[in-house]
Amino acid sequence: MTDDESLQQAIDEAVSLRPYDRNWPVLFEAERQRLLALFPGWLLDIQHFGSTAVEGMAAKPIIDMLAGVASMAVADSLVDPLTRSGYTTSAEFNATLPDRRWLMRHAQGRRTHHLHLVVLGEAVWRQRLHFRDALRADPKLADRYLALKSRLALQHAQDRELYTQAKTAFVAAVSSDV
Repeated sequence: MTDDESLQQAIDEAVSLRPYDRNWPVLFEAERQRLLALFPGWLLDIQHFGSTAVEGMAAKPIIDMLAGVASMAVADSLVDPLTRSGYTTSAEFNATLPDRRWLMRHAQGRRTHHLHLVVLGEAVWRQRLHFRDALRADPKLADRYLALKSRLALQHAQDRELYTQAKTAFVAAVSSDV
């Protein structure tokens, strides 16, 4: 499979949840270390978030990473170097995101990592980590979220954007007190 074929297959990949994998934190840490070594001083902190960061939770097998930067100008300046180091992105999609930049790694036609560049300590940073921490701390909340994700993965298996949008109200309700 060529890299272009792998990318297209990863872009079109269906939403599918997998049982928790104890290797997800290991994969996060390996990529975290790689990125910190490549961009010392530019990436101020990197956190594992999303469902793969919640022990025991089924998830799409994609490591979600939140990378804190000093400003959106720094985030913008990192997009090209990140694409040269194994990530891909969509300029059109990023143009719709005023408070973050999104990049993706893929291998063999599957998404492996999503990297979100955000200003360290600002609202997006705090909200994403608060949501992760709330799921980690409250098994009943995590169960409710998993039930929602499972239903939505079946309903929107072929549309990642609808799947993500349909989770927004739940995530916002949990993150609203940040």
